[in-house]
Amino acid sequence: MLPKAKLWLSLIGAATILFSTQIQAAWELNMPRGVTQISRDTYDLHMQILWWCVAIGVVVFGAMLWSIINHRKSKGAVAATFHESTKVEIIWTIIPFVILILMAIPATRVLTEAYDSSESEIDIQVTGYQWRWEYRYLRKDSDEEEVSFYSILSTPRDQINNQLPKDETYLLDVDNPLVIPINTKVRFLVTSNDVIHAWWVPDFAVKRDAIPGFINEIWTIVEEPGIYRGQCAELCGIEHGFMPVVVHAVEQEEYDAWYAAKQDEARVAREMANNVVTMSESLEAGEQVYNTTCIGCHQPNGTGLPPAFPALAGSSVVNGDLEANINLLINGVPGTAMAAFGRQLTPVQLAAVVTYIRNSFGNATGDLVQPAAVNTLIQAAQ
Repeated sequence: MLPKAKLWLSLIGAATILFSTQIQAAWELNMPRGVTQISRDTYDLHMQILWWCVAIGVVVFGAMLWSIINHRKSKGAVAATFHESTKVEIIWTIIPFVILILMAIPATRVLTEAYDSSESEIDIQVTGYQWRWEYRYLRKDSDEEEVSFYSILSTPRDQINNQLPKDETYLLDVDNPLVIPINTKVRFLVTSNDVIHAWWVPDFAVKRDAIPGFINEIWTIVEEPGIYRGQCAELCGIEHGFMPVVVHAVEQEEYDAWYAAKQDEARVAREMANNVVTMSESLEAGEQVYNTTCIGCHQPNGTGLPPAFPALAGSSVVNGDLEANINLLINGVPGTAMAAFGRQLTPVQLAAVVTYIRNSFGNATGDLVQPAAVNTLIQAAQ
């Protein structure tokens, strides 16, 4: 077959794949209008400035085209020989200045509103980790049970390895979505624990960088119940594309019930830190934690992906000093891919996963770690 024919066949094949129904790519050419007042104001401002720019382009390029056609050499046009015109210079200075002022007035109004996070009814701290989000509902009362949890890509290995259908929620679903009530001003305090992330929900017109050591504020009032999805919008590392944001906006009564249930969970978790667990209970819970948190780096059989992610099977650390093993999970290893899980997991979860890895993958230390021992080491590290 001739090379040119092969090229055309390749192009036709690529086009067939590109436009097949299996590709769930977004073809939107404009920003979404959104479901909040600030998102609609942002959209309207964008469209207003866009059409002004279109009008300016039509006038400027229209004048250029008319001049090119009507003052061409073939028509006998002779170039004028003048040096400067004060009147023209004043005109082309004043007109752009006036246009910029007219653009600045609506833009300033929208920006001022977008940055006004005062008088919020709910405050949520959003912390970015590689590669998950932590949501911490700030308490209004010191006696109130604190609600905080981590949100990660649900069934991460199945999604990343293309084992799930590529529908509209592909790589955009999480295990623990953020829940907020509708018609309530919610302020987000966005920061990061490691590298720069960006918390972004397009339907809210909300995007803010999460920077270590800094807190950036954004807010929203969602008017319609629904599930709204976003992503980390900053290149934050190897799994940047697997760090979605999912927000459930619900009626106030449903939110109150959800929040009360989360408070009960937090209370139970705190009380369980003093409970004594059996080996079977710990192994069962530890396997669940491992499959959710550790399996991506260390693999289902504990062989890891050396050198970045070392094997747990036969590891000198896992089979070595117990306290050192626990501290490694709590504090992580700076400068490596091993994150600190002291705040990401509860003492019960940490105790369970340490017990699990020290008695799985061919490791047989026989160690049973109790949550109270882990809690003591966490407090010592703080």
